[in-house]
Amino acid sequence: MAPAAPAEAGGTAAAATNAPPVPGSARDAHPDPDNAIVVTAVRRNGNDLLGGVSVLDQQALTRDARPSIGETLAKQPGVSASSFGPTASRPILRGLSGDRIRLLTDGIGSLDLSDAGPDHAVAINPLTAERIEVLRGPTALLYGSSAIGGVVNVIDNRIPRRVPPNGVADNALAELGSAARERSVNTGVDVGLGAHWVAHVDGNYAKFDDLRIGGYVLSDPLRAEAAASTDPAIRALADLKGRLPNTAGRTDGAAAGLAYVDGGLNIGGSVSTYNSRYGVPVRYSLDPGGESEQPTIDAHQRRADVRATVPLGGFFQSFNLRGGIGRYHHDELNAQGQVGTSFYSNGGEIRADLAQTERGGWGGTTGVQYLEKSARIRGDEKFLPDSRQKQLGLFTLQTFASGPVRIEGGARIESSSLSADADPQIGTPDLSRSFTTVSGSLGASYEVVPGWRAGVSLARSERAPAVEELFANGPHGGSETFERGDPNLRTERSLSGELTLRHTTGPVHVEANLYYSRFSSFIYQTPTGETLDDLPVYAFQQGKARYYGFELQGDARLGHALGIDWGGELVSDAVRATISGFGPAPFIPPFRVLGALTGSRGPFDGRLEVERTSAQNRTAPNETRTAGFTMVNASLDWHPFKANPALTLSLQGNNLFDVDARRATSLLKDYAPLAGRDIRLTARLGF
Repeated sequence: MAPAAPAEAGGTAAAATNAPPVPGSARDAHPDPDNAIVVTAVRRNGNDLLGGVSVLDQQALTRDARPSIGETLAKQPGVSASSFGPTASRPILRGLSGDRIRLLTDGIGSLDLSDAGPDHAVAINPLTAERIEVLRGPTALLYGSSAIGGVVNVIDNRIPRRVPPNGVADNALAELGSAARERSVNTGVDVGLGAHWVAHVDGNYAKFDDLRIGGYVLSDPLRAEAAASTDPAIRALADLKGRLPNTAGRTDGAAAGLAYVDGGLNIGGSVSTYNSRYGVPVRYSLDPGGESEQPTIDAHQRRADVRATVPLGGFFQSFNLRGGIGRYHHDELNAQGQVGTSFYSNGGEIRADLAQTERGGWGGTTGVQYLEKSARIRGDEKFLPDSRQKQLGLFTLQTFASGPVRIEGGARIESSSLSADADPQIGTPDLSRSFTTVSGSLGASYEVVPGWRAGVSLARSERAPAVEELFANGPHGGSETFERGDPNLRTERSLSGELTLRHTTGPVHVEANLYYSRFSSFIYQTPTGETLDDLPVYAFQQGKARYYGFELQGDARLGHALGIDWGGELVSDAVRATISGFGPAPFIPPFRVLGALTGSRGPFDGRLEVERTSAQNRTAPNETRTAGFTMVNASLDWHPFKANPALTLSLQGNNLFDVDARRATSLLKDYAPLAGRDIRLTARLGF
């Protein structure tokens, strides 16, 4: 939200208000990357963090926001997506997913059941975000042992942080997309009520049809199998193309918040709703006697959140409190609209910390976090007994800076209690487990030459098994497997090392990360060879595993020519993962490189990008390979008014050559390609 422009010298504010609009400048809409601040964990400059970090501001969100958080972040270094249709797509960080990734709203968990199944959407709408932060590496451990793979933090303004400079501030985003005939809008308004009080309201709505794809629905191996069938209905599946059936949906939500803001003092709360109804891509059966289900998920969440930041004096700079409670429910509907299985979850999370006043280069934060969550399933595809999870964690992060040297150390101790009721439907007894996990990290960085900082960090991490990994014993429709947990699982332990090189000043910005993780008790699923309820049985086991890879991101100002300020961007990443005695880990993203050429002239921004994703031939048992693909995307942004650079009109073309692309990280890669050519019109308004 941009403040009003000041009056010109020698004039008055009224005269400036009545003056003709001044043509905009694209440069005014660009944030200064040299001053990028990351607020996750500890408020500090991104250049000081050890490990990988990506921040999507409003400009990036205008270009990349999609109905799901996974697809919104898929172009970030070290990030892929589960791509379980346009809506149910979770981010995958460094090849890790599920309970190893924490998805947060302003520092508090999503409080849904998205980690219980790949077909469950995350109850966070990216359209409501002011910015999104992605942390990979040791700093992420401050948000729980389940952040062993990383953290995604969606920051919104539903609890206002500032008093609008003109009494009222508005931010709106509207999009039209051709691939799914998508139409979406989000608008939020902050109103100053006087005496330091600020009210906030927002609402969002999105609707989309079946997704247009660039080729056939089935992958080449499945098309060949279908074409060879003696059943004419199955042979016809080989010719399905153009649209991905059963992927239409809609999402809406609203929120209201109230806060007291007086300088550094900020106390407030909000209530919000989330509703989503979406189809899950059909996993076609090529067996003449098999059934191809067409499930639809109808999800709802109601939650309330509070936040308090209280300035202190002396040793502690501030006290910070963040909490949320949520009630989540979704029904899985069959093709006739009848409820087959229902999922319910109630939960709450609270986090309090004390931020230290930096003295003599020493600073940090220390706090406590508590999470409580229950889940129950009713219906034919029940695979979990009624369960409860309680988690209490104590953490600290301490930093010391002296000249070119910066040292960082963190520790977290966490107590987890997980229990499940006896369930005659799935044949499980009363079960309960308790775990105490201890994680720690130590790292240092050194400014080798002005503007260039190299760092090294080591981390020992422990994660308590998830409810599903311990207690599952039933048919899971999302994965079309019969899942069997192991209540005797131990904590998952890993030793990790990471090297970083970062340069964030001047015309060239570079961040490179090289990481290695060795797990001594990695939890994974393996086929047993059995069949139950006409589904293959997959059991949770533990073993040794290795994950290693790199991430590279950079941008450069290339100079001025033909009246245009030119720039370039580069993103590349790769990860390799192996489980001892099993083989390659499943659903690992292959090598990828994305290059972009950007240009700005007057009020216009242009961007042309090419993304090359390699084939993934190193796959787990029973996992199919994916072919490589190249996508070309382009966009043109117009900032018409200098006084309001936040007003942006954008025309985008994604996958311009309509290529057939499938993600190696998707469980549905043989049945659900990525979107084909997608022309998008976007308008962002802020005042």
